[in-house]
Amino acid sequence: MPEGPELHLASLYVNRMCEGVLFSGPVIKSEVSKNPDVPFTSEAYRITAASRGKEVKLTLTPIKTDEPKRRVKPGQVEQPMDIVFRFGMSGYFRFTSEDELPKHAHLRFYSKEKPCRVLSFVDPRRFGSWEPNGTWQPGRGPCVMFEYKKFRENVVSHVSDRAFDRPICEVLLNQKYFNGIGNYLRAEILFRSNIPPFVAAKTVLEGLGPDDSCQNENPVKKESDAKKTSVRTKKKVMKHQTDDLLRLCHTVPLEVVNLGGKGYDPASGDFSDFQAWLQCYYVDGMKTLRDHNGRTIWFRGDPGPMAPKDSKSPKAKNWAKKDDDHDYTNKKKGARARKTRIKQEGEMKTPKKEKDTRLGEAESKRRKTGETHEVNTPQRETRSNGRRRKTSSVEVTAGSQRRTMRTTR
Repeated sequence: MPEGPELHLASLYVNRMCEGVLFSGPVIKSEVSKNPDVPFTSEAYRITAASRGKEVKLTLTPIKTDEPKRRVKPGQVEQPMDIVFRFGMSGYFRFTSEDELPKHAHLRFYSKEKPCRVLSFVDPRRFGSWEPNGTWQPGRGPCVMFEYKKFRENVVSHVSDRAFDRPICEVLLNQKYFNGIGNYLRAEILFRSNIPPFVAAKTVLEGLGPDDSCQNENPVKKESDAKKTSVRTKKKVMKHQTDDLLRLCHTVPLEVVNLGGKGYDPASGDFSDFQAWLQCYYVDGMKTLRDHNGRTIWFRGDPGPMAPKDSKSPKAKNWAKKDDDHDYTNKKKGARARKTRIKQEGEMKTPKKEKDTRLGEAESKRRKTGETHEVNTPQRETRSNGRRRKTSSVEVTAGSQRRTMRTTR
């Protein structure tokens, strides 16, 4: 699932690709999507994006043009509109030509130029959602990356709540307090802070205060500076940091943002920088357990006193591309063809067994039928002979009656 860094990188992608581009007409939704229609239309408008935790907001702003205004259809407006996106398991944005429209583009914004280009919200699994005229979800806490002071105060002021009686690895996924943290981030944060995953969150966070000197720093680097910074240097810097868990919840996601690219995206061709950055998640030699919610946690050493009993370590998975990712190359089509061929061969083997079974049943029936035929054939012949004999006797009787009548006359 995309996490805070991935959604922020998505917003940067939209701003970079849509800069100076005019869009026009209505916003088009795919027929298969169950999300609401977007009642927006304009002769010319611009698109900008912003992120907060695990949400992205697109702002559609109409601009004045010299062209005469067309009549707006009922139910549609030509005013600025905010659309809040939540990516679900596989959502992302793409800006392509109209001819190269992605397969699972469920919401589309068309440019005014010719040939036309399209900004699409792509979601192969359709777990993502959007909300026209939406606002940041009120149940989510402040963003761990760009609202660090509010985020820290929100956590410290609620440490006494029952929610923090749970293991720290599970509390880190609670978006009410840790908006933007996901599965791979929690593993990296706990690993770097040397905290076992199954320790009560309250015991870890009770000694932390609402103020931190890190809030005065600006850890987000420019894109050019981020490329110059090596991954090895970042790892050395992290070793010298304190084990303040809330500070790591702020700085570790920003490291992913500074890497550039798409963040955590195994389907991407350029994924080596992110893999080299990982120290715990999917790293050889690390242990895995499923938490009480069924989510897999990567860690090293003792899991902690609150580890689930009889919990089995899930099988390690490769960074292989899935069938529902956004790779539609010829290589992917070849893999699908091989899977289809293997499946067809498996289906062909099954009828053969059924055929052998049917042949065996037919042979046994034939034997039984043959025995019955041998028994029933004489009976049929006897019945026919009996009918013939009865017919002949009737003919003889009729003949004798005729002779008697002649003699009497």
